[in-house]
Amino acid sequence: MPFPETLASNPKIIFFTDFDGTITLKDSNDWLTDNLGFGQKLRVQGNMDVLEGRMTFRDSFKEMTESIKTPFSQCVKILRENIKLDPYFNDFYQWSRENNVPVIVLSSGMTPIIRGLLVHLIGPEANDIEIVSNEVVDRPGKSKDEEGGWEIKFHDDSGFGHDKSLTIRPYAKHFAERPNEPKPTLLYAGDGVSDLSAARETDLLFAKKGHDLITYCERQCIPFTIFEDWRSILETTKDILEGKTTAQKVAAQDEKEAHLESEKNKTL
Repeated sequence: MPFPETLASNPKIIFFTDFDGTITLKDSNDWLTDNLGFGQKLRVQGNMDVLEGRMTFRDSFKEMTESIKTPFSQCVKILRENIKLDPYFNDFYQWSRENNVPVIVLSSGMTPIIRGLLVHLIGPEANDIEIVSNEVVDRPGKSKDEEGGWEIKFHDDSGFGHDKSLTIRPYAKHFAERPNEPKPTLLYAGDGVSDLSAARETDLLFAKKGHDLITYCERQCIPFTIFEDWRSILETTKDILEGKTTAQKVAAQDEKEAHLESEKNKTL
């Protein structure tokens, strides 16, 4: 359910998450680009250009999608055969349903692909997941299901194409204006350059080990906790819900450990 309906059940936690490479093991857009578009080398260079501020994510992603000429329905079919979920995400999602923790997917990918993969990999209950993403439309004079017949329709006019902060900020604003209402803990999980717009917006950021989001957070001094799979996310989220810890304590502990590791490396 979109804001503010999400708040009707008074959740103690709201979990925002990226989709590609975060919920899934592989990034569906990267897979399409590497295998059906202009290839891995140009894609990786585009990611670096975004990280270094030489290019917007919007322009980089548009170049990626425009290099893919395969009919859209065929793209979805091929992705269903090649993209898998993180092995622990389904456990997390079932737990979230049982414990009134809304899961909201914020993606710079494409809604029809995300919805199709979630329902294919989880089942019909995945239709309950709110998805905020970009859309796919026919090219002028063509159809999505013909060669070179589709293009991306971005969610908004930002340099991200989809500025994920625009979905998260209304929640923070709502409770800032109502200081006497109990505020849910806002969590976010992501892995890459598409998550830069969301990195500062929640109480705790889960950043995937070995990916570009960590590089960005370290440069910008944004607190985060590292995850390798959704097993650790589930454990931490359970502890927060049960009052065993807080988002702030988790972030502080990880920052302390990262500092100790950095000091240790200096002495080697």
